Amino acid sequence: MGLCDGRVAVVTGAGRGIGREHALALARAGARVVVNDIGAAVDGSGGSGGPAAQVVAEIEAAGGRAVANTDDISDFEAAGRVIQSALDAFERLDVVVNNAGILRDRMLVNMTPEEWDAVIRVHLRGTFAMAQQAAAHWRSQSKAGHEVDARIINTTSNSGLFGNPGQANYGAAKAGIAGFTVIAALELERYGVTVNAISPGADTRMTVGVLPEGAPGADGFDPRDPANISPLVVWLASPRSRAVTGQVFLVRGSSVAIAERWRKGAEVVTDGRWDPAALGELVPDLIASTTSVTSALS
Repeated sequence: MGLCDGRVAVVTGAGRGIGREHALALARAGARVVVNDIGAAVDGSGGSGGPAAQVVAEIEAAGGRAVANTDDISDFEAAGRVIQSALDAFERLDVVVNNAGILRDRMLVNMTPEEWDAVIRVHLRGTFAMAQQAAAHWRSQSKAGHEVDARIINTTSNSGLFGNPGQANYGAAKAGIAGFTVIAALELERYGVTVNAISPGADTRMTVGVLPEGAPGADGFDPRDPANISPLVVWLASPRSRAVTGQVFLVRGSSVAIAERWRKGAEVVTDGRWDPAALGELVPDLIASTTSVTSALS
């Protein structure tokens, strides 16, 4: 018996990298999988049905069930077709893994509006579109009296949580996804839907030139292997995670950690309204007394 036996999962951006590993791992755990991927380059250009079809072939060769889908999840109507493809092929939907993404890195002073819009559209709008279309289906199921035990698993990033130069567009989108996850979890709990996010650390096409590549250790374990990310996704997709929602997980190699939300740090108070000059004397000490979180982009 697999953790996800009988469940139906949609994985976006599942033709390569981390998404591919999610699709394969979910299938091994017993899920039927919709492999969504437009087959584009890292910057979102071009397209091909080959990557999604290849992953479907791998799943079927291992005895699993899957279908390919090449709709563009950043298009709201197309996102609805992705959801419908699960219902058409498998007559149900239990899990949406929002993994698809692109990069158009540029320092802020050189970034064009087109580069900003393209990244925000795929990551943030795409996550919204898929989540909204799935949530509408699950709400209708819940209101019709059917039991719903569904999952949305989003993908944020260290760039969004902690910052990374040259990725203002990507980091803003990923920070938005983290905030979206918390709010969607609060809204959808009443319908039997949990919403969580992961911030993965692994070597993929999107990390080339951004992060140093990893290498297997003496024991053969590669801490930067994308397959290391998927066990947490499988568990979050399973019925066993029903009590967990609104969380953001940092996952890489052998490590899983919780990303804490924005929280109030050190504070200074005065009587009435602040004098700007007085603030100038206090703010440096206020910052120094607050624990700072730094990026772990290794």
